[in-house]
Amino acid sequence: MTTSGTRILKIEIFLVLGLSLGQSAVYSLISFADKATRAPLREQATSMNNPLNTREYFDLAYQLLDILFALLPVALALYFMHRTLGRSIRDIGFDFRRPGKDALLGVCLFLVMGIGTLGVYAAGRAFGITTALATANLADYWWSVPVLVLSAVRHAVLEEVVMLAFLFGYGKRLNLGPWVLILGSALLRGSYHLYQGAGPMIGNFAMGVVFGWLYHKYGRVMPLVIAHFLLDAVGFVGFLLIGPAIGIGA
Repeated sequence: MTTSGTRILKIEIFLVLGLSLGQSAVYSLISFADKATRAPLREQATSMNNPLNTREYFDLAYQLLDILFALLPVALALYFMHRTLGRSIRDIGFDFRRPGKDALLGVCLFLVMGIGTLGVYAAGRAFGITTALATANLADYWWSVPVLVLSAVRHAVLEEVVMLAFLFGYGKRLNLGPWVLILGSALLRGSYHLYQGAGPMIGNFAMGVVFGWLYHKYGRVMPLVIAHFLLDAVGFVGFLLIGPAIGIGA
């Protein structure tokens, strides 16, 4: 590859990450430093999916816009992959050609990762390295559950398409080895969850290693999107419906 070609790849990686998860990682690191120097992490809470306006339908409008604009880096990544690498959504397995197999693998991963996530969260709380998580803080509106489901779609698509399909595709073109890509992607995945504490960072790093290995082996991102969606949807909607009643987030 020519020097100019390498430069273009690096610029496109910087643009996609700078507008999405790389930006989140920087903010997450600063947030963690702020929390760690403010008070013990076990005494703090992290809230997600918060209201964006005090009036119901303006809040709904802001929530939907927030989800929509968060997905634009995915469109940018897909465009760059098609233009620069010649790879389509079919090439990365972001399609519905294998709905049964993708869904089965996604559900199995969800079950395994879900149990692991609960274990890591409980351990992190016990050791005082994880904040209490309140994953859904919307008011009791008719649209709260659908918005949380859409938020889960947003996180699943953004993280798996960018962290796996985009970074692995570009990394291979830059002649990076598979374990460099798997571990590097997992480390970045963990870093943008650090605002929740060290426990979620460790858990998401482990999840990134598993997801990265599976994507490297099978080359399909859809099962991983499904698994991630189920993890977030259950975490968000479950917290909204029963979380505070059973002490989660306290």
